[in-house]
Amino acid sequence: MESRDLSFTVSDEYRGYRLDKGISEFYDEISRSRIAKLIKDGEVRVNGEAVKPSHTLETGDEISLFLPESELPDILPEDIPLDILYEDEDVLVINKPKGMVVHPAAGHYSGTLVNALMYHCRDLSGINGVLRPGIVHRIDRDTTGSLIVCKNDKAHRNIAGQLEVHSIDRRYRAVVWGHFDAEEGTVDLPIGRDRKDRKKMAVDPAGKRAVTHYRVLESFKDFSYVECTLETGRTHQIRVHMTRMGHPILGDEVYGARKARIKTYGQTLHAYFIGFDSPATGRRTEVTAPIPAYFEEILEKLRSR
Repeated sequence: MESRDLSFTVSDEYRGYRLDKGISEFYDEISRSRIAKLIKDGEVRVNGEAVKPSHTLETGDEISLFLPESELPDILPEDIPLDILYEDEDVLVINKPKGMVVHPAAGHYSGTLVNALMYHCRDLSGINGVLRPGIVHRIDRDTTGSLIVCKNDKAHRNIAGQLEVHSIDRRYRAVVWGHFDAEEGTVDLPIGRDRKDRKKMAVDPAGKRAVTHYRVLESFKDFSYVECTLETGRTHQIRVHMTRMGHPILGDEVYGARKARIKTYGQTLHAYFIGFDSPATGRRTEVTAPIPAYFEEILEKLRSR
């Protein structure tokens, strides 16, 4: 394993973070102590300049860091089938299956979506570094559905800009516990890292604004089938917001902690629809990811009750 020059561009999600915290959030496979040493040794630059660990990140900052040999494993292309919903010269929209990690991280350096993309695509955008080629946004390991991948840096900047101004239409389908008082509504509650468990997110007044619009599609005996539209895109946003409302997602063992007599294979959450402007033409592109079989089976069981 050779030495690596890593780099990424700060998105709105990381704006306001300390430098050391921002890097640890982005590169969660690198320990906080290792990041602190890299900054101290001058191996980290913000817009080309060495700064302190407490430096506050701004959207658009260019972060670069040098990792000596053996700090990271080689990420290799793998012949893993991809369900491609849309593709042109600039972007792909992938229908990610349940259980697939989007990019390599600690404990998952193979079998990821990135490994599959490296095999499928000759070129991918490099803005987010060697561990996340082409990746401009993410969905959880156990969330299925549509994900945009960028083939070049120009397309990456364009899609990232659309995400920043919230012009990309992202709609999710979920089965949640309980019934809603209103058939549709909006959750506007800030989200930040959970202060007691950094692997989780939580509603936090000091966090970043997070807005989720929901609409009830069907009601069952103990559950509701809902569509959630993201106005912002915070980590675990829908899972945190639904739990805060008292309607955790069925199968979500992290935020839900409720047991049901239905096999769910993780949280019942699917990125159903995505609409964006083509980086090449500016024309609106809309892609729907079919509801996966496991999800349809759950719905049929709930309807039969």
